[in-house]
Amino acid sequence: MNNSRSAAPAATRRQALAALAALTAATTAACSGSSGASPTSAVPVRPLSPRPAESFANTENALLLQILAHPDDDLYFMNPDAEHMLTAGVPVVCVYVTAGEAAGINREAGTPRPGADKAAYSAARHQGLRQAYAQLLGLDKFTRWRRSVLELPGGVTAETNVLGNGGRSVRLVFLNIAMLSAGNVRIPQLWNLPGILMRTLIAADSPVRTPSTYRHQTLVDVLAGIMDRYRPTVIHTLDPDPDFQVHDATHPRDNDQPGCSDHRDHTPVALFAWKAIAQWADDVARREKRAPRFTVTSFRGYYNQRWPHNLPPAVVEQKARAVAAYGGSPQWDCGNAAGCGDYGQGGTRPLTNRKGWIRSTHYRYPSALPTPLTDPDGRLVAYGALGAQAVRWRETAPGSGRFGAPQGLGGGPLAPALCAVRDARGRHVLVALRFSALDGQGGANTRELVALEQRTPGGPFRAWTGLGTPDSDPEHGRRVGCPAAVATPDGRVHLFVRTADKGLATRIRDANGAWGPWQRLDGGEIQDGLTVLLDRQARVHVVAAGRDTVHHWAQDRPDGPVALRPLAGLPRPGEQPGAVPSPDGSIALVYRPPAGAVPYLHDLHGAGTSVPLRHFEGYGPVTAHALAASGGRQGPLLLLSRDLNGEVQVQYGTKPAAKPLRPTSRLVPVGTPTLLAGEGEQVRVVGMSPGATPWIWRPRATSRA
Repeated sequence: MNNSRSAAPAATRRQALAALAALTAATTAACSGSSGASPTSAVPVRPLSPRPAESFANTENALLLQILAHPDDDLYFMNPDAEHMLTAGVPVVCVYVTAGEAAGINREAGTPRPGADKAAYSAARHQGLRQAYAQLLGLDKFTRWRRSVLELPGGVTAETNVLGNGGRSVRLVFLNIAMLSAGNVRIPQLWNLPGILMRTLIAADSPVRTPSTYRHQTLVDVLAGIMDRYRPTVIHTLDPDPDFQVHDATHPRDNDQPGCSDHRDHTPVALFAWKAIAQWADDVARREKRAPRFTVTSFRGYYNQRWPHNLPPAVVEQKARAVAAYGGSPQWDCGNAAGCGDYGQGGTRPLTNRKGWIRSTHYRYPSALPTPLTDPDGRLVAYGALGAQAVRWRETAPGSGRFGAPQGLGGGPLAPALCAVRDARGRHVLVALRFSALDGQGGANTRELVALEQRTPGGPFRAWTGLGTPDSDPEHGRRVGCPAAVATPDGRVHLFVRTADKGLATRIRDANGAWGPWQRLDGGEIQDGLTVLLDRQARVHVVAAGRDTVHHWAQDRPDGPVALRPLAGLPRPGEQPGAVPSPDGSIALVYRPPAGAVPYLHDLHGAGTSVPLRHFEGYGPVTAHALAASGGRQGPLLLLSRDLNGEVQVQYGTKPAAKPLRPTSRLVPVGTPTLLAGEGEQVRVVGMSPGATPWIWRPRATSRA
């Protein structure tokens, strides 16, 4: 990978990407998400509803619904999250939109090329999924599933397979829309163009006997109908707005769509999923007078190939076992005449493939959800996205450790990208990312950042305010990253986002509540997932993971501009860095190297040392916080992350004998948990359960070293 691009001036990169976007729009609809159809060809669409919910449905049982473009998208891109939830007892429903038939060639590496048979290849991939999920359920790979026909809205039918073991269960739903339908029509056209029809491909040996026909709205209705049937509390989707990607000799296109970092089917299937989410949430709220209770996580796809890998070997091996079972082998006796898996993915192929898709799991929206603050009376408050809108949970009483019912704040449909800060006057200010249009069929497809703030500390909220995006072009605006903000003692709120050209932009709310214009900050290419903090002199710092190092922006003085301030000598990051202020006015960083399980604490000044935290093995971002000690001195460092099993762990201190603490009951978070530290060593970790209910954990510093 050519890393010299990271040093290119921001203006040069913007010009190059603008030209690339224009080329992309002309060559593929899937990456751009706009068909090039004239405005007169757009058909009327149902408006997205921003209405706040008066209440939310009660949830007795958690359920994970995954919406995939192809068989194996879940195993490559949504694990280990899905496997951890299944292991914890959460039922899983997987919906595969296309037949995955490709050219119909199911070839094991090193063997002669067989003849094409699309129906058989689709069926073999279905069998591979049955093998993988049977193994994940703790059963023999060739356990027989219950297979039947599912009647769906619009008169279409799908094959469904069900298997359970010990109270855990998996349901596979195969819509089987042909990847290449009559007239050379593909899924991107079904999203983009009015009047498009697609037909299903009947897989070999399927109980479905009659093909179905899909229009754009048929697929939206089918996905919304599946949501209504199974009532998920967690929904997994693919990436609706993948990064632009230069393809050249150094960055070969491989399976990407031209100009983008993902497959041409992944993007429209994710867009259909989000449109169905918005429709279903609105339908339930209108019909039942209560909003459905669910959270959403979207996952990057072929993006994994383009950035440093972020999973350690133990987690990669866990993913690889499931993919190997899916890939299967023609030598296996699975009882399926069409084939025993997707042979090109069998054996060690996923681990040796230079594309490395299996070696990372990236969230499209790497925000901490929910985001905790405190009320004037000391109660913990958490803000998040529930039912595709903003919500607030409040502790039932100060220190109770229990949240009350969620309060709907509207603003939807929202991506799971939300931040919240308390300004200098004590008012809570929220910023979220909204799907402002998801029309398809030649219509608009836009995103916007939106803000909500209290009138007074602990008081009611004003109306939502639109903040737009740093890019005026809608195709670039779609790629805006998760908002990250910090409030300063002078009354301002500094908002930061990643841009479509992988840079950093900021917008500042002044002490009177007025938002200034967007400003771009110089710097190299970064991943989404920004860490923002104040140092001990109340200066703003922003850090983000780049390709070769951590990128850093900061103020020279509290009232000065935020500008690029490179940090010398830092090693390559594998994930979003955590940051804490140091007593000398600098900051310290903690993060894992690529493919590493052990994080390192990097002291940026003074000794300039890097300390391995050997007992804190895990994966994903590490959140760091410096606890306050008596007399205003800095106390021990507190760390939060996932362990290798995906469970929550914290650690007090960085001495070699320091050991992580874990909850007495298993906590498998949805997305990224976060922490709130109060006076002294009062610490609360807040996360989201698979049942779409936030939890509070108070770790005790009994084993600090």
